[in-house]
Amino acid sequence: MPFLVADACSPAFVMTDKTANQDNSHDLYAVRLQKLENLCKEGRNPFQANCAQTHTSGEAVKLYKEDAVDDEQAEVSVAGRITVFRVMGKASFIKIQDSDGPIQCYVTRDDLPEGEYNTYFKKLDLGDIIGVTGRLFKTKTGEITVRAASYTLVTKALRPLPEKWAGLTDDDKIYRQRYLDLIVNQASRQRFRHRAKIIQEMRKYLWDRNFTEVETPMLQSVAGGAAARPFITHSNALDCQFYMRIALELYLKRMLVAGEDRVFEIGRVFRNEGLSRRHNPEFTMLELYQAYTDFRGMMELTQGLIQHVAKTVIGSLEIARPDGTIINLDGEWREAKYKDLIIEATDDAEWFKYSRDEKLAKARAMNIEVDGELEDYEITNNVFEKLIEPTLIQPTFVTHIPKELCPLAKITVDDDSTIDVFELCINGQEIAPAYSEQNDPIIQRKMFAEQVGEEVQDMDTDFLNALEHGMPPAGGMGLGIDRLIILLTGAESIRDTILFPSLKPLKGVE
Repeated sequence: MPFLVADACSPAFVMTDKTANQDNSHDLYAVRLQKLENLCKEGRNPFQANCAQTHTSGEAVKLYKEDAVDDEQAEVSVAGRITVFRVMGKASFIKIQDSDGPIQCYVTRDDLPEGEYNTYFKKLDLGDIIGVTGRLFKTKTGEITVRAASYTLVTKALRPLPEKWAGLTDDDKIYRQRYLDLIVNQASRQRFRHRAKIIQEMRKYLWDRNFTEVETPMLQSVAGGAAARPFITHSNALDCQFYMRIALELYLKRMLVAGEDRVFEIGRVFRNEGLSRRHNPEFTMLELYQAYTDFRGMMELTQGLIQHVAKTVIGSLEIARPDGTIINLDGEWREAKYKDLIIEATDDAEWFKYSRDEKLAKARAMNIEVDGELEDYEITNNVFEKLIEPTLIQPTFVTHIPKELCPLAKITVDDDSTIDVFELCINGQEIAPAYSEQNDPIIQRKMFAEQVGEEVQDMDTDFLNALEHGMPPAGGMGLGIDRLIILLTGAESIRDTILFPSLKPLKGVE
C-alpha cells in the first residue's frame, strides 16, 4: 500500500507503520504527526493548494505610513514560515519569514472566531507555513507588524527547524539540507542572492558589449577544451559513448568560425576529479570569445567585468577577506611573467636550464611535495601552484605560461617555449585564464598530437575541420563563477557557493 496516495486528509491517505515510524526516535516528529491526524479528523486541510498573498514581507513593511493612524494603514495578506512564536495568554506575537525576510504578526483571541485561538492557533508549530491578513501597525518598540484579522494554516511542518540559537552549524547537514540552512542562516541566503545577482550583472555587462549568449552541448563525443578526467555516459538512442563536458571552449570557437564575432556561455562543467575547498566535480563557468583581439584585449575585458560586478552587487572595489586582509580591485592590476615569478620564488635564475631530475630534487628541497613521475613542465607548475599562487592575494595577471600547459593558445613570438596566455589570480587562486586563441589548423593539429600527460585530450577532428574553414584571430577567457563568488562574498569553501554541492549519499537514509 502506498505511503501517500492523494493528500494527507483524503480518504485514500493511510498512516502506515512506515509513516509513523519514519523518525519515532524524535518525539517532536511523533507529536506533529498526531497533530496532523487530529487536523484531518476535524476536517481541516493542513496542505492548502494555494494562499492569497497580496504582498511579500518587504513590500508590506514599505506600505506603512508614519503619519497615518491605525485605521488608515494598509491591509495586507502575507504568508511565510513561522520562525518565532511568543504566546502571552490571550495574544501572541509571531514572526513569519518569506523570501524577503521576516515580518511580525500580532494575533489575539478576540480578533479570531470563537474558539479558534485556543483550539487551533496556539497549537501551531515553528516551521508551519501560514497566511495572515490584517492591517499594519507599529508596536511600542517600533516594529512594523500585521494585526491579524484572520490566518490560514497553509502547510503543516512535520519536522522541526534547527534549534533557534545554535542554528545549523554542522557542515555536512548544511550541505545536505541546504533548504534548512537557507531558512535559519541569513548569511547563506544573502550569499546565494548575491550569486544570482552577480550572474545577472555578468550577462548585462556582456550584452551591453554586443556579445551573443549561446548554449552548447553538455553531452559531447570528445572531451575537449581542457586537460581533465571526464564523466562518461552512454546514449541508448545513438548507441555510443558520450562525455559530460569538461569545458565550453571548442563549441564556442566553432561559433567564431560561423561568423559570430562575440559569443559567451554561462554553464555547468563536469570534471571527474577530487573534492576540496576549491574544487567540486560540478561547477559553473563563464567562457567568452571575441574576434579581432588577443589575450591583452581579454585583460581589459576581464578586469572591467569583475570591477563592474563588485561595484554593482557588493557595492565596493575593496573586498575584505575572513582574515581581515583587504583585496583592492581598483586601479591597474599587476602583471607578471610566469618565468619571472618562478625565478623569484626559487631564488634561482638558472631554474629553467635544469634537467627534469634536477628540478625534482630542488622542488623537494623546498619541501614541495612532487610526484616523481611528473614531466619537466609539470614539476615547475607544482612549484607555481604550491609556492606562488597562494601568495597572489591582490589581482595579478600571470602571463606567458609554458606552452605544454595549454595546446589551444598562440605561441609567443619572441619565446617559443611559452604561449600568449594570462592566468588571473586573486585571493590566492586562479580566477580566470585567457588566451590569444590558436587559429592555425596546422599548428593546432600538431599541438594536439604532441600534448602529453596522464589526461590527454582526444583529437577533436570536427573542431580541426572547423578551423580549416578559417577562424578569425580572437581572444578567449574562462572565469570560474564559483571562485568569483568565494572572492566577492568571503565564503570559505566552494561548497558554500553551490546550492547543492556533490556529496556521497548516506546509506540507509530515506
